[in-house]
Amino acid sequence: MSSKTRAVLTAGVLAVALGLGATAQASAGAPRSVAGNPADNITRIADFYGAYIDAESELDGSGGLTKALRAYYIEPAYLKKLEAWEAREHADGVLRAQNTPLKWKVTDRGTARYTEAAVTLTWSRNTSTKLIVDMSRSTHKIIHIGTTGLGGK
Repeated sequence: MSSKTRAVLTAGVLAVALGLGATAQASAGAPRSVAGNPADNITRIADFYGAYIDAESELDGSGGLTKALRAYYIEPAYLKKLEAWEAREHADGVLRAQNTPLKWKVTDRGTARYTEAAVTLTWSRNTSTKLIVDMSRSTHKIIHIGTTGLGGK
């Protein structure tokens, strides 16, 4: 018996002994699905943050894609305020940081006049920040990014 075969058998026996039978092994390779709807503001906020974080990681460093994403997803009047915040704080206003996070998660917080979402940005295993992002229901554009929402929550 080769050492490779012995290793596979040992791993299999260990998995059964630990109760990690065929179910755990089969689900480890199960395909994932992600769904979205461009008319849904939570989907739009998640799409924006996913694309923006990808663009921030551009190898060419041109920043062209982040500018295009901002122009497309952010209300022009708010974009001016965001740029003023960035000049004052010397940080990226969309991420409220100087670095790029490793992961992001968007959670609906709901409101009647506009959509409010909590965006959790994960920077390392034990470090994350939460932003509140508000989006207009009529224009589907971001109208506010901050640590609290427009409603003060």
